[in-house]
Amino acid sequence: MLIEIRSEAFDPLAELSRYQDASLPTARIGALAVFIGTMRDFNEGSSVHKMTLEHYAGMTERQLQTIVDEARNRWPFNDALVIHRVGELFPADPIVLVAVWSSHRGTAFDACRHILEALKHRAPFWKKESLEQGERWVRTNTDGHAPPPSP
Repeated sequence: MLIEIRSEAFDPLAELSRYQDASLPTARIGALAVFIGTMRDFNEGSSVHKMTLEHYAGMTERQLQTIVDEARNRWPFNDALVIHRVGELFPADPIVLVAVWSSHRGTAFDACRHILEALKHRAPFWKKESLEQGERWVRTNTDGHAPPPSP
């Protein structure tokens, strides 16, 4: 299991491949569920040109570990990988990678979604968006099912 906070850009698919090749035996793995989150160029009806993501070092990693441990207690998965960016990001930049390996697809899907949703609502990250009209701190994360705003 690997949980990392990174200040540098990363290629989620390369990280996934590297971790899988280096860390995972192929036995007993029948499924991999992956979520890759990227920065949107819009939020709350405004165009977003840049975002600065901050975190509380140490506390954030511990909270992410707790979230993964909770998921593992609920679903019997083989392994998990969580990588999250901090620092300055631009539209389409990868922000988060969550991957879960399991014997079965249902377990992999359910654990992956749980880790991501818990991360979005409980991990201590703060987002400041740069807009045409200035900057603003994001107060709440969007609902994962929210439709895009109308043009």
